[in-house]
Amino acid sequence: MSSPVKIPFKTVIAIDRGLDRPVYLQVAHQVINAIQRGVLVAGIQLPGTRSLADELEVHRKTIIAAYDELDAQGWTEIRPNKGTFVRQNTPEDSTALKEYDQGFLTSYPAQTGYSFRQSMLLDAANVHSGTGLEFNDGLPDIRLLPLDRLSKVYGGILKSKTNYRHFGYSHVEGNEFFRETLAAYLNNTRGLHINKSNVLTTRGIHMSIYLASSMLIAPGDHVIVGDLSYYLANMCFQQCGGKIISVPVDAEGISVEAIRELCKKKKIRLLYLTPHHHYPTTVTLSAERRMELLQLASTYGFIILEDDYDYDFHYNGNSVLPLASADTDGMVVYIGSFCKSLAPGFRSGYLVAPENLIREMAKFRRLVDRQGDMLMEQALAELLEEKEIQRHLKKAVKIYQERRDTFTGLLQQHLGEEVSFISPPGGLSVWTKWNPKLNLMRISKNCLKRNLYLPQELLYQTDSFTAMRLGFGNLTTAELEEAVQVLQLAVRES
Repeated sequence: MSSPVKIPFKTVIAIDRGLDRPVYLQVAHQVINAIQRGVLVAGIQLPGTRSLADELEVHRKTIIAAYDELDAQGWTEIRPNKGTFVRQNTPEDSTALKEYDQGFLTSYPAQTGYSFRQSMLLDAANVHSGTGLEFNDGLPDIRLLPLDRLSKVYGGILKSKTNYRHFGYSHVEGNEFFRETLAAYLNNTRGLHINKSNVLTTRGIHMSIYLASSMLIAPGDHVIVGDLSYYLANMCFQQCGGKIISVPVDAEGISVEAIRELCKKKKIRLLYLTPHHHYPTTVTLSAERRMELLQLASTYGFIILEDDYDYDFHYNGNSVLPLASADTDGMVVYIGSFCKSLAPGFRSGYLVAPENLIREMAKFRRLVDRQGDMLMEQALAELLEEKEIQRHLKKAVKIYQERRDTFTGLLQQHLGEEVSFISPPGGLSVWTKWNPKLNLMRISKNCLKRNLYLPQELLYQTDSFTAMRLGFGNLTTAELEEAVQVLQLAVRES
């Protein structure tokens, strides 16, 4: 007959009274874990409830409840007048105790026990903790959001007698009312000529790019991007097997002449661009080049993936209408989102294309995401219909323009000898070129010492240029002054 296990259970079971999980469940779960990992093998007798309670310094009723849980889940069996034993349902080769170790019992495997295909793509950028100041990638200031109005709209939807419609399955293309309202909004603000059938809602720009890439790019297809271009978009194209070809970008945007010459030599499948404003250099694609690109796409049959992430923020005159507004041959796939215009937490984007492509993309989207956030989309639709978002953007543009002017003035005043830039016509970032003798990684580390976060993905240091993309929209004028002072000290120390 087996005797109770002679191991110090205090090394196997660690009780944390700060957890929400009841103590008896902590005991039961850790015993199960020890059985699963072979520390407690089949047929072993567990200690009596009184002795284990004394060892773990808990009430005996706690151990009784834990043993009842183990029995109910089938891990142990209670033998009358004998005690509690681990059931005979573990692997046959588990005939001896493994060395017990708290780290062994509580750790998760550091690596898989099997091989898998590893990507050559870059790791995702780290997310800032939110403490201190930050130069980001050009994100809006969430403190400007009309939260009171948003909360009222949300609350009204939840209290509505028909709110059940927003909690079940719905159209995979997205909330129907939102797509109708969004189509009207895009027609009014961007000169499009669409209806709800031309709209697929997504969880943001990245999802739109991924869906478009997966549907439209096959391995070996040539994809043209600007030099430089949005790194996450490039990663999507590479993931689909696309061969990326970079072409120059100047003060008027991506080079049409370079694209024309490539089309004469190669079969181009897709052109990706951020016309308003180019990522990362912030230049705006000229109206003339937009028309030329549409003509080239029609002539050579390549798709234009137009990422208009920054359309809502333009300061020097009116925004230039997107290529999609003049597309008559169905060559443009247009994407945008509310993540940049409102807040990154609003994972609400959209993809606009001819109806036949939207239908197919909806089928593919269903594989990874059954539908969007119906409640969020309903709220956004109501805010659009009430013109609340339009009013917010009108106010925000004035604030961001003031911040742009403050920021560029501070850069010129405090760092003019080390940096050169052109004040951007729009967007929430400034493209800055620096003295090539500077070490940007060292500057970033120096900034962090003073509680200013300068992400590495915003640093561009090559043999030909040294540059940073510095987002200013998330900082007030007072915060910008402090951030530039820190940056100035970091540059001097580097």
